[in-house]
Amino acid sequence: MTTAPLVTILDDEPAIRTMLADALEEAGFRTMSFGRATEFEAALKTAAPDVCLVDLSLPDRDGLTLVHRLALEQGATVIIISGRAQVQDRVTGLELGADDYIIKPFDPAEVVARIRARLRRDKAVQQAGNTAYFNGWTAHFDSYVLENATGEQTPFSHAEGEVLRLFLERPKRLISRAMMQETLGGAAGESFDRAMDVRISRLRTKLREDPKNPRLIKTIYGAGYIFLGDVSWA
Repeated sequence: MTTAPLVTILDDEPAIRTMLADALEEAGFRTMSFGRATEFEAALKTAAPDVCLVDLSLPDRDGLTLVHRLALEQGATVIIISGRAQVQDRVTGLELGADDYIIKPFDPAEVVARIRARLRRDKAVQQAGNTAYFNGWTAHFDSYVLENATGEQTPFSHAEGEVLRLFLERPKRLISRAMMQETLGGAAGESFDRAMDVRISRLRTKLREDPKNPRLIKTIYGAGYIFLGDVSWA
């Protein structure tokens, strides 16, 4: 019997935690709820959530700092749920590694739908292969690590991994902004475009690309991006 996906809920408002837990459990998910970041981080020592729902306004920790650490270390899908509706807040959250950003107030059914969509993409990714080889690099998508020819490792976030996989699955083909939005999900607009720019910039840095003349991830101005490496999968 397959174990239901585990969703953790970190929000300091009890009513929101209850509303989300009820909706998710009715939809077939397992849940764990926390009102403080310290409780949540302690639980992560023994729990392995598939999705983390994180509010930014926490009583004991900066939510954005926590999101960034989760994205790099936990390997789970991270979705921010926040009352901060400004474009810059959404951009910052996505830049720091969140996979999605939902603004309060929200419909619990929308949260369930977005979680299901994310998990469907993750499942398709897992079935497609977890290791890619290209130009002296190895991308380990099961452990979210880039490894160079000498064995030196550099971690990448779940969100950065989605972008990298998109390039590696379509080498030497133009990838437009519209394709990125359709494949990766999230609302199209300024916050999505800026978040993608930051993720691509970070991937270039981790791949030790010359920012003025990148060899692997090329920008085609006005059209999108193209990955120029030769890729094999295992």
